[in-house]
Amino acid sequence: MKVGIPKEIKQGESRVGMTPAGVAELVKHGHTVFVQHTAGDGSGFPDAEYVAAGAQILPAMEEVYAASDMIVKVKEPIAPEYPLIRKGQIVFTYFHFACERELTDAMLQSGAVCIAYETVQKADRSLPLLIPMSEVAGRMATLNGAYYLQKTKGGKGKLISGVPGVEPARVLVLGGGTVGEAAARMAAGLGADVLIADINLPRLRQLGMELPPNVHTIYSTEHNIRKLLPTVDVVVGSVLIPGAKCPHLITRDMLKLMEPGTVLVDVAIDQGGCFETSRPTTHEDPVYTIDGIVHYCVANIPGAVSHTSTLALTNATLRYALALADKGWQQACRDDRSLYLGLNVVDGKVTFKAVAEAFGLKYEAVEL
Repeated sequence: MKVGIPKEIKQGESRVGMTPAGVAELVKHGHTVFVQHTAGDGSGFPDAEYVAAGAQILPAMEEVYAASDMIVKVKEPIAPEYPLIRKGQIVFTYFHFACERELTDAMLQSGAVCIAYETVQKADRSLPLLIPMSEVAGRMATLNGAYYLQKTKGGKGKLISGVPGVEPARVLVLGGGTVGEAAARMAAGLGADVLIADINLPRLRQLGMELPPNVHTIYSTEHNIRKLLPTVDVVVGSVLIPGAKCPHLITRDMLKLMEPGTVLVDVAIDQGGCFETSRPTTHEDPVYTIDGIVHYCVANIPGAVSHTSTLALTNATLRYALALADKGWQQACRDDRSLYLGLNVVDGKVTFKAVAEAFGLKYEAVEL
């Protein structure tokens, strides 16, 4: 198969779809790999390393798309890429369709096979292609929350760890999944007083046993959240419903419960955000303030640490990319139910139920 790795063109995105090591594995399996010129520069992987791994370097994005049977990316295609995607072409990337109607319509029109990293799901309901970026995003969420607590950045002027004789900051993490656990661990390691909320009692028991003693669990209800908001300094939103739009756990009226300078970090912004007042921001312009509350809603948080993120992502995606290239998408999805669940749009049809429900479109399961 001919596999293409274009340069990411979404604002602030420095990751690349695959490392040279991943390319070498594809080449070893007999596949041809096209990499766009300088695609890996932002992650610390120059063209020379891809050439050494056996890739062919193409000068333009248009050439990569035209030459490839499968495109491997990091972020969803944006408008300049829409006309380059053709019928039957496999696009393997993060899509987050449920909060992007224009993207959904464009991929339906293209006739491509769109396999979304974020909905590939194992039998135990874990999300193997979302986990590595969730681990990065959770850690970064805490670091960014701590940074914007500085008075010079619009925050309360609190040091997250405190100092001897001065209490640390208090961090509330909404959601006890991979992002939430990573955020709580980082906050605890920095010395904060941490609360982690979820509706899954077995998960809360597990977190209570495994996390450091300065992390406390709480059952997530609106009443409990409202009660806590006046007492916290940073809120990390990390709720996820695979493939679907997130619920709003903090509504506009709840902002008045918080002290001015409280920092909200919405890691769920790719799926619509779990704060009602959230809107996507960029690394270049990451925050805005509403009613005195600082909002950090960068849609590609792991892009800030692109080298680490690209390595972690390739470690997770490579086995699936190899299966798709070796077998073709239909046989690969027959053989692996988790990859089948990644099918979101196929040949002009919505094949993931949550996406269809988000836009009132017809859902058509893929029959293999």
